[in-house]
Amino acid sequence: MKPNEPNPGAPLRVAIAVFAECDPSVIYGIFDTLWAAGVQWQASEPLTGGTLFKPQLVAATLDPIRLVTGVSILPQLTVEEMGQADIVIVPNVLVETPDDVRALDRRMIDWIVEMYRGGAQLYASCGGALVLAEAGLLENRAATTHWLYAPLLREEFPSVDVQPEKLMVQSGPGHSITCAGGASSWQDMALYLIARHGSVAEAIRISKIFLYQWHRDGQLPYASMVANVRHGDAVIVQAQEKAALGYERKDILAEIVAASGLSQRTFDRRFRAATGYSPLAYLQALRIEEAKQMLETGDLPVDTIAAQVGYEDLASFRRLFGRLTGMPPGAYRRKFNIPAVILKAQEQ
Repeated sequence: MKPNEPNPGAPLRVAIAVFAECDPSVIYGIFDTLWAAGVQWQASEPLTGGTLFKPQLVAATLDPIRLVTGVSILPQLTVEEMGQADIVIVPNVLVETPDDVRALDRRMIDWIVEMYRGGAQLYASCGGALVLAEAGLLENRAATTHWLYAPLLREEFPSVDVQPEKLMVQSGPGHSITCAGGASSWQDMALYLIARHGSVAEAIRISKIFLYQWHRDGQLPYASMVANVRHGDAVIVQAQEKAALGYERKDILAEIVAASGLSQRTFDRRFRAATGYSPLAYLQALRIEEAKQMLETGDLPVDTIAAQVGYEDLASFRRLFGRLTGMPPGAYRRKFNIPAVILKAQEQ
């Protein structure tokens, strides 16, 4: 069967790889969504002509696994019992350091490699891209992950072309590897799977049943600035602190460089090496981050917000905001402004 043709035969065998570092919401969300594809649900009639997938929870052993959130999960099959899967899905793994990545169950990683070599399509959600990278399957390939994991993925696996602004990235022969971005982007990945192996109409039906929304804007609107202050360069840490306190001032960069006692060229080099940003890009990110907070929590006009974060030219502010968030300020406010019901709850 070709990937984009409807499935005329038995349901595709989908192995959901379970690591102790997984969080249960993604595991069970993917399982339930794929299980429902092609299945009649009350008044909603399926449009595929049959069950599309047979999802199964696969682990190294059948012993209960205590997940990172404290919830226990019972695998359905071991890696030896699974046989060759058609699709392997690697859910999110909650890791923070290179040591956490190295501590992932090697039995599962080796099995994922074996499944891929046997012809399985691979799908990774959120931090699952780190699993595929640790398995050596993303070398010299493009991938995405949660925007918070992007620095770790870049630093530990420099051959991977990390594209955190994108919601889904495909690579490998015949798009055999698909990575989805952070958190609820697994929903887009599951709907894509349904459309790829069933039909677009069935993917739409499932999205209506589960009230899923397509994340058409990618991950940029959801990303927050990650200020690296653990780099060990005390001079640059002080510069970051000064920037955080005076980012709206016109001459703040010149003040920071002067206070550092370094030449402009040396300061720029050390700042980029320590933070991953140029000084100007860092300042711009700080300003836009503050603007995002103001749009989320208040009703000030956009031109007022622009002025308060350091931009006299509204057009320049709008261009920069769109580049860093993927949408105009007004659209960002409509998407993320805190609902009145939440604000009222805080007052009670």
